[in-house]
Amino acid sequence: MVWTKECGASVSRVLGKRSGLLLSAAALFLVFITSCKHETAPPLGPPGVVVAPVTQRDVPIYREWVGSADGSTNAAIRAQVTGYLLRQAYEDGTEVKRGGLLFELDPRPFQAALDQAMATLAQGQAQQGKTELDVKRYTPLAKEKAISQEELDDAIQANLAAKAQVQAAKAVVEQAQLNLGFTKILAPIDGIVGIAKVGVGDLISPSSGELTTMSTVDPIKVNFFISEHEYLKASKQRDFRGWHESGRGPEIELLLADGSTYAFKGYINAADRQVDPKTGTIQVSGLFPNPKRVLRPGMFVRVRALVEIKDKTLLVPQRAVTELQDKHLVAVVGADNKVSMRPVKVGEQIESEWMIAAGLQAGERVIVDGIQKARQGAPVTPTLMAEPSPAPTVKPATK
Repeated sequence: MVWTKECGASVSRVLGKRSGLLLSAAALFLVFITSCKHETAPPLGPPGVVVAPVTQRDVPIYREWVGSADGSTNAAIRAQVTGYLLRQAYEDGTEVKRGGLLFELDPRPFQAALDQAMATLAQGQAQQGKTELDVKRYTPLAKEKAISQEELDDAIQANLAAKAQVQAAKAVVEQAQLNLGFTKILAPIDGIVGIAKVGVGDLISPSSGELTTMSTVDPIKVNFFISEHEYLKASKQRDFRGWHESGRGPEIELLLADGSTYAFKGYINAADRQVDPKTGTIQVSGLFPNPKRVLRPGMFVRVRALVEIKDKTLLVPQRAVTELQDKHLVAVVGADNKVSMRPVKVGEQIESEWMIAAGLQAGERVIVDGIQKARQGAPVTPTLMAEPSPAPTVKPATK
């Protein structure tokens, strides 16, 4: 009951006329009180909730691993002779073809050594020519007993020794030529050369360490590690069995450090020979085209691969699933708009949805918003969840 302005006005008029008679006023007050209108709140309807249908479709399952980029071929550039660095023939960080000049050492000491070796060779050849003539001259004389057999034998042995000296001198010449050639340090592969670690005028030697490094980056290699369980599961699939037959495995994608997806897809080309017993993982490598040289050795990336497609999988929005201890519940709205709290068995999370392994049927409605208003067996007023707007289509620019 609500006290209204009309009730108060009526009571005031009665009390004004009979102010002396308190009992009568009290009696009249009660009469007016009982005759006033009752105002009650209108009855509430079922609470409103937002529902979404249980969808069913084929779901691709991806896996991601952390990997690092590396050159498909790497080379450490070192000196093979000792000498002063005369010049650096390339610009740091540029691409050099195989056989291109990288560094040049002072060649003069090596040229002098070669000249000396050539002179020694010439002397040996001249000496060997004389001993050979002696053998030819002494042979008929020995047959006629004009000279002793011992003299002929000495001539033959002297000729053999001279030939050996000539061979040794030729080896010295070849080594001197090699050393002179080593003063020009050439690129052993096609690739990008790193920043030089030495400067012009430095005395470098084979013990000086790396002068620089270079890598072939197109294609570029990406190394990552997968678990033994993942490897065994993947090896049962046809694409993975093809590794050893064709050398080309399944396609893989790269996610870069800025969150973008690399423009070119690659493929798995090799798995290591053994599983690391300390980590239980096996190293896998993939190759990616790198025409613009965007990827460089040492970059950390995420490798993503399609490992499985689950057919006719049930999916619900993640908001529809309530996790209670080790159980998962959903609120299902039946055809009579009454709520049924139902336990479900969930699978993997796919973006903003849960995969449902058991407990639901395709087409059923589950509550995604307002689940706190739902009660087992109670009616609700469902509203279908709005579908997300499609992404705008970007038209290619006309040339």
